[in-house]
This record gives sequence, structure tokens and C-alpha cells, in this order.
Amino acid sequence: MSLKPSILIAEDDSNFGMVLKSYLAINDFEVTLLPTGTEALSYFKKKKYDLCILDVMMPDMDGFTLAEQIKDIDESIPFMFLTARSLKQDQIKGYTLGAIDYLIKPFDPEILLLKIQAILGHTFENTSKEVIHQLGNFSFDYELRKLTINDHHQKLSPKESELLQLLCEKKGGVLTREEALLKIWEEDNYFTGQSMNVHITRLRKYLKKDAENNIAINNLHGKGFLLKIN
Repeated sequence: MSLKPSILIAEDDSNFGMVLKSYLAINDFEVTLLPTGTEALSYFKKKKYDLCILDVMMPDMDGFTLAEQIKDIDESIPFMFLTARSLKQDQIKGYTLGAIDYLIKPFDPEILLLKIQAILGHTFENTSKEVIHQLGNFSFDYELRKLTINDHHQKLSPKESELLQLLCEKKGGVLTREEALLKIWEEDNYFTGQSMNVHITRLRKYLKKDAENNIAINNLHGKGFLLKIN
């Protein structure tokens, strides 16, 4: 199963932003849309993205400043500007900051899609998720959302499957609460946190069907979760 490239969009025009997000989502991208540069920077610090699309004119932090802040965190991240500012000096500044592209509104969304595919295509061409995991006495099929032990098959909900897949991908490392919430729920707040706790509880209940207790999801206070396999 292909791994969706993740895109961070900083855009204060909510209508335009939602249209752009929907268009990219139906073309198999995972999209996070934030209305301010400050919020976009906060999310970027918590989660790894493959591309940033930045508006230049935003009220609290303009796109140029945001690009500089993002580069300070990860200088290898590709980013592009999508803005109504068409002045030559603005375009020069954008490219000087290291932008891959500078698109001026209005634009053809198909052209944007082709540009994004050109930027990210080589990165994801041969990338795939491991979809079958052996977890102690369990077999977990991420694609079919199925957890199997002996002759018992447990169908997982989409979010349960995504959570277990993230835990498996950590390979014994810590899955932070922030990463799980942003990747699966796309929001980190009290209510999404409570929803995640419910799903973790259900996964633990399913895993207790292993009488030998070979597998457990441990809670690391203040950090996140650890999938422990004996």
C-alpha cells in the first residue's frame, strides 16, 4: 500500500484553503491546513511533512518569515509559495529563500498537482508500507484491518488500524501522543485526545486474547505509547 505524501498548507483564506485541501486529498495526499503562520509553524515542529505550501500574505506571520523559520528546523524540506503577490521582487525573494516554486493566484490546479508530483514523485515512487506484521502470536494485516490469533479474527476500525500501524512502524520506539493525534485525527486537543485513549483501550483489550501475554501497549507518562513484544 502506497504511503501518502504529507503536505502542510498555510493559507488564511479559508474558502480557498478548503478547496485546495480537498483537491489534493482526492489526489491521494495527506493534507494539513492551517490559517496562520504561527499555527503552521507549531504543527511543523510536531510532525514531519514532505512539502510545505505557503501563502505570503498572512496576518500574524508572513510566508517569507514562516519559510525562514521552517528552514531553521529542517533545511531540506521542499516548500513553495502560492500567493496573489506577483511583484518581481517578491518572486525573487521567494526563490532566494529556497522555494521550489512560486505560483501566482489564480492558477490552474492541475498545474499545481503536476508541480507537486514532480517535486515529490521521485521520493515516493518506490516507497511502501509494510502491511503484514507478526506481533507475538498475532498477525496484523494493516490493509485488511484485521488482527488474527489462532482462529480468531478481530476486525479493526480505521483509526484502530492506523494506531496499531504507527506503533508497529516505531519498532520498539515511542509513539508520541502529538504525532498520533496529528497524523490520524489531524488535531491535537482534549477531545481528540480522549478519542485516542478509547481506541488505545480497545486495542489493549484485543491484545489480551494472547494468553501468553507476549504483547502489550505501554503508556509512557507525558510522552506517548510503546508497543512491547516479548
